[in-house]
Amino acid sequence: MKLIKILFFIVNIAFIIFYIYPGSIFGCLFYKDCSIQPQLTKDFIISSNHFYSFLIISLCGFQIFIQNYKNLIILYLFSSSVILELSHLIIPNRSFQFSDMFGNIAGVTVSFAIIKLINYWRKK
Repeated sequence: MKLIKILFFIVNIAFIIFYIYPGSIFGCLFYKDCSIQPQLTKDFIISSNHFYSFLIISLCGFQIFIQNYKNLIILYLFSSSVILELSHLIIPNRSFQFSDMFGNIAGVTVSFAIIKLINYWRKK
C-alpha cells in the first residue's frame, strides 16, 4: 500500500507540472508544436480531456485515502481542480476556460460517486 501512495504522489506532481506548463507538453511530444493540445474525445458541455484526467487521478486518490483522510482528500481534489484551472489566468500560453474547470470538477465528483457506490456494494 505504501508503494501505491508514493506512486499517487509522483503522478500528482507530474500532473501539476503538465497542468502549469506554459503550453502543451503532449503537443510538443506528439505534434512537435507546443500550442496544439491532443484531444482524446470530442468535448460536450465540459472538457473531456480534463474530465478524464481528474476522473483517473481522483479515483486513485479516493481509493487510497478515503478511509483515513476522507475530508482532506475531498478538499485537496476539489480545490486542486479549481486552483489549477485558475492558474491558467496567469500562465503564459494557457487560457482559463469554464468548460475545463467544470470538466475538472465533474471528474472529481463522478469519481467520488463511483468510490461511494463501490464501498456501498462491498458492505452488502
